Amino acid sequence: MRRGLVLFGALTLSSGAAAMPVSTFLTKAETLKKKGPLALFSGDLKLLTRQIKSDAGKIREERLAAKAASRATAFCPPEGGTKLTDKDILVAMEAVPPGQRASTDTRAALRNFLARRYPCKA
Repeated sequence: MRRGLVLFGALTLSSGAAAMPVSTFLTKAETLKKKGPLALFSGDLKLLTRQIKSDAGKIREERLAAKAASRATAFCPPEGGTKLTDKDILVAMEAVPPGQRASTDTRAALRNFLARRYPCKA
């Protein structure tokens, strides 16, 4: 399962998926964990992977657009880029307080995680 979930770390491609509530993401991820190795064959794994790729792509576009317009960016990754693991993604989603998970989308959770991990120097 780890191999399949590492795909979450791609921060380049955008498939255009709409943002998903963190509560939905975590429910699907928990179901996948319970499936063990069989999770690799689940449609939900592909769904969650596409969701994170889409979110990461849109966040990257936002950051580059802000940078090009000389505006502050939400986060400042290292020059060579970054890769996130499946654990990083789950930490990002689980960092959202339980009472806010239904109203917070995965893109916002990921953006907040990246802002904490790669803060911009003042």
